[in-house]
Amino acid sequence: MQNLHSSTTNYFRLSFYLFGGIFLLLAAIIFRPFAIVNAGERGVIMQFGKVQNQVLDEGIHPILPVVTTVKRLSVRVQKNSFQADAASKDLQKITTELAVNWHIEPTKVNRVFQQVGDEEQIVNGIITPAVSEVLKAATAKKTAEEIITIRTQLKEEIDTNLKNRLAAYGLLVDDVSLVNFAFSPEFSKAIESKQIAEQEAKQAEFIAKKATQEAQAEVNLAKGQAEAQRLQRQTLTPSLLQKQAIEKWDGRFPTVMGGNGTLPLVNINPDSVTNQQQSK
Repeated sequence: MQNLHSSTTNYFRLSFYLFGGIFLLLAAIIFRPFAIVNAGERGVIMQFGKVQNQVLDEGIHPILPVVTTVKRLSVRVQKNSFQADAASKDLQKITTELAVNWHIEPTKVNRVFQQVGDEEQIVNGIITPAVSEVLKAATAKKTAEEIITIRTQLKEEIDTNLKNRLAAYGLLVDDVSLVNFAFSPEFSKAIESKQIAEQEAKQAEFIAKKATQEAQAEVNLAKGQAEAQRLQRQTLTPSLLQKQAIEKWDGRFPTVMGGNGTLPLVNINPDSVTNQQQSK
């Protein structure tokens, strides 16, 4: 009997421990006395709905069930595209598409959530109107032509002003990209016509320069030929011509002599040689 009583006691004890463990596991699942903050997130602690000063880093953290809740916000870089209408200094309508890379400052996640809200409320309530206002202020200082030609300066101005504006809300701007500019059809057509006219003018200028250079080259060639002939007349003397003729002579006299009884290769006039070259 004693052994049976001892076995029964052990059985109830094991059952108690088993059901107790199951109860604690279910209680942990239901009430969750801990919070897990994933990578790239921060946790905002709220006690009975009131935001606390502490910010939870990545990892697992013990909390008081029911009393404490945790709101997780991403602190990774996020990209959002915005389309906004603006006007240039010369009153040309501009439709602009911007891409903004931004993230929440990790140490200010609780203040951002308390003052603004979650990511969707941040984009709709803070970033969208800020982008529109900063863009309008920047484009109003420049003409449409300047917006096209000095796009880098416009981008830098928008980047700097947007960073300063959003920093007050605990939001950090990593980069701003001007994806596209679109003007009115009339203005776009005027720009296209201007570019065509400039290209035609450059082409006509090139053709004129080429013709001038070719004409100058011909003049220089003619001057060079005239100078060469002048120098040739100065250097060709009767003695030199006779010497060259003798050096080229093959030792045989021609069978026909001139009417004045002279050999044709001995009596040579330099002027006649030059005149023959000019006639050729």
